Order: sequence, then structure tokens, then C-alpha cells
Amino acid sequence: MTLGIMDTVQLAATLIFAVPVGGFGLTLLADGQLLFGGGMLLLAVLMVVLPRRLTTPSDVPGAIAGSIVGKAVLDPEEDE
Repeated sequence: MTLGIMDTVQLAATLIFAVPVGGFGLTLLADGQLLFGGGMLLLAVLMVVLPRRLTTPSDVPGAIAGSIVGKAVLDPEEDE
């Protein structure tokens, strides 16, 4: 999975917020607050994973265009 420049910048911006939340969760786990610490760790993971997995309204036109181009343009290997 390769990331473009904008994807890399968005991931870095997300990590700026997710890393302190995860660190806070680890601190709470070390102090014995398992439920709240685990919740903070889960929140930090979701902050990073969800934006990569969810489809937003701005992603829909690109997905539609990609599927149309994929059907209209044949690969050179398929021509033979």
C-alpha cells in the first residue's frame, strides 16, 4: 500500500493527535485503570485506522471514475 504526498501529510497530522492519546492510555493502564486506559488506546488506534478505511463523500466520485476507466481501458496484456 503506497501513500501519496497528501496521504502521508494526513497520516502525520493524525499521528500528532493519536500518539499523545495512546501514551495517556498506556499511563492509565500502568496505573491500574484498565477500562479507561484500554478505551484511550482503542480511541488512538481508531483515530489512525478509521480515516484510511471509511469512504467519505469526497471519495465517491474518484471511485466511480476509477471503475469506469477500468472498464473502458484495457490493459495491453489483455489485448493479446
